[in-house]
Amino acid sequence: MSDLEKDLREILVQGAKKMNVALAEPQISNLLNYIREFNKWNKAYNLSAIRDIRQMVARHLLDSLSVVPYFLTSKHSTEHVIDVGTGGGLPGIPLAIMFPEKKFTLLDSAGKKTRFLFHVKTLLKLENVSVENRRVEEFQPAQKFNAVISRAFASLQDMTDGCAHLLENEGVFLAMKGIYPQDELAPIAAKIVLLESIKLDVAETDGERHLLVLQPKK
Repeated sequence: MSDLEKDLREILVQGAKKMNVALAEPQISNLLNYIREFNKWNKAYNLSAIRDIRQMVARHLLDSLSVVPYFLTSKHSTEHVIDVGTGGGLPGIPLAIMFPEKKFTLLDSAGKKTRFLFHVKTLLKLENVSVENRRVEEFQPAQKFNAVISRAFASLQDMTDGCAHLLENEGVFLAMKGIYPQDELAPIAAKIVLLESIKLDVAETDGERHLLVLQPKK
């Protein structure tokens, strides 16, 4: 194993341990295979502004894995989840690797990005992943989702307005944010209830991270 490979494994394994996320050997292998492909395709497809693969492990993999404890303990169903504006598959691919029993749909309007996602799905044999190359407002799923997750939406208003048609009746929005977005909550207060705000402790990463659990008012 090269020094770089040792470094990547160490950052992932130790970081996950700090966040109380248990990784089995096949998951470690798949997560590292994914980030290697991400790094390779990033040069041509511009999946991320981050160019250092060590930083990708911290800022992409560990950031995505920070919501694993929520998925393990949530009282809301997360059997069928859509990752909207997934880009290069974040957080959808890491979550699909962690939860092979759950179904993840990855949606992005950029053809380059979805080509990469099809490649990764095939390479890693992720039977629980489906990829949709289209705009969110055009996507009318046959079966609605328990949860809509995103770490890329500009605002909570855009997310809750633009994705409401994807959610089943008791479904939730899972918004991965940086600092607590107090100013974004006021404009949606009439239509959306904040069920929970969870402070995420992302190993190897400075700055605040939060997971907001939101639901349309009945």
